[in-house]
Amino acid sequence: MSAPDTADPRTPPPPTDTASDPDTSAPNTAIPRTAPPPPGTAPAPGTNTPDTAAPQTPPPSTDTASDPDTSAPNTAGPRTAPPPPGTQSPTTGTSRANSAVPAHSDRTGELAHAQLPARTGPDTAVPLAAATAGGCAVQVVRDSEGFAALGPAWQRLHRRCPQATPFQSHAWLYSWWLSYGRPGRLRVVVVRRGGELVAAAALMRLRRPLPALVALGGAITDYTDVLIDPACADEAADALLRGLRRAARGAVVDLREVRAGAAAETLWRQWPGPRRRAADSLCLELPGVPMAELAARISAQSSSRGQRVRSALRKIEAAGIVERDVPPQEVPGAVDRMLRLHAAQWRGRGVTPEHLRPRFAAHLARACTAMAASGEALLTEFLLDGTPVAANLTLLSPALAGGYLFGADLPALRAAKVDATTLLIRHGAAHASAGGRPVLSLLRGDEPHKSHWRPTPAPNSRLLLSTWPTAPFLLALYGAHRGRARLKSLRDAARSR
Repeated sequence: MSAPDTADPRTPPPPTDTASDPDTSAPNTAIPRTAPPPPGTAPAPGTNTPDTAAPQTPPPSTDTASDPDTSAPNTAGPRTAPPPPGTQSPTTGTSRANSAVPAHSDRTGELAHAQLPARTGPDTAVPLAAATAGGCAVQVVRDSEGFAALGPAWQRLHRRCPQATPFQSHAWLYSWWLSYGRPGRLRVVVVRRGGELVAAAALMRLRRPLPALVALGGAITDYTDVLIDPACADEAADALLRGLRRAARGAVVDLREVRAGAAAETLWRQWPGPRRRAADSLCLELPGVPMAELAARISAQSSSRGQRVRSALRKIEAAGIVERDVPPQEVPGAVDRMLRLHAAQWRGRGVTPEHLRPRFAAHLARACTAMAASGEALLTEFLLDGTPVAANLTLLSPALAGGYLFGADLPALRAAKVDATTLLIRHGAAHASAGGRPVLSLLRGDEPHKSHWRPTPAPNSRLLLSTWPTAPFLLALYGAHRGRARLKSLRDAARSR
């Protein structure tokens, strides 16, 4: 949730998973590379080998092919960051032809998936040959068209997973891939049972600085996870685990920003090889109750703070602020207005650079159009005398309501004596409580304006999984992560002196 008066809380955690380059999620660690033994070669004594692939059985609806990416990790030369998609912008300079943003349809019937066309270009349909694990069929989808086709089944699975967040919706993940993905890197592991999707993990392959399989979403995504149908959780999790081991041959599975209680924790507990867990970003959460209860909660802890909250609420009512929920077909234009308000709000105060880039705007417009149609996102404009003076994007799931991005005309709000943070919390509390959602998430960051509301800390985790041949890569990633965390704590301690 963007702060109205402090450093921008949407700043991605440096430097392992930057939104500006989706291929930099692993730290640059100089260690000898240890590749898995080549096919047909016996492993060294005392070394466990990866699971042997199960008998090859084609899935019901897709072609099968052998896996072209199970050799030793690619050691090609240095990588360069991809330019943003779309047309040239004064903010970013260059454009990316293969990620051009399609025009938005005005249709409202099939917005949930029709707004997200398959990306064309160098990607080719090369799914990993399906294998059976018990009664489940496991497949790795590698092409954009195949990922796009998963939309309806993915959304059905997403709705059946009570712990899933809006960031695991197909609309969010596929739109992110269109804006930030690189051809040939996609690895979407899917598990079907009786033809229906029962587990899924949206990932991509990185080769440098260390080979890794990372979750789609990058630094602009607050929570990552996999999907596992609770109706057949054990069977689906076992099949997904087998698929991940095959897809990650020669690489480390690196899952950032995993929320407590996420399905990915099941895979981590059951993983048969080396694994590590580390603290990741800190999120803050409030109970999903009406605003009156939040105010009473604050008053019980600090009567003076409670009085200020009640005064701010009265001023919002007196100002005559009108909330307008934007319909799906109007979301692209409203996203543009919100981002302009956001840029003006943070001008000269350290705005997150990614929020100014065309690829980010294109991603939000695509994803939120579809998510608004399916009830997974709500873009609200706050009007004063008919003029938008603020806009807020709220992401919704059964597990939570989360304020993702906010833009405001701060001079206009101050002139009307409206406190922007109270306006945001009031709006989020209404949608969390009305939808029966147990949590109002303030998402990542522990900025002072959030702490006034007495939220509960909810740290995310980073889960690292490997086979024994790739254990050196896992240890390098884990060591680098802990080293950065230690350095940050020392800097924070020095500043507080």
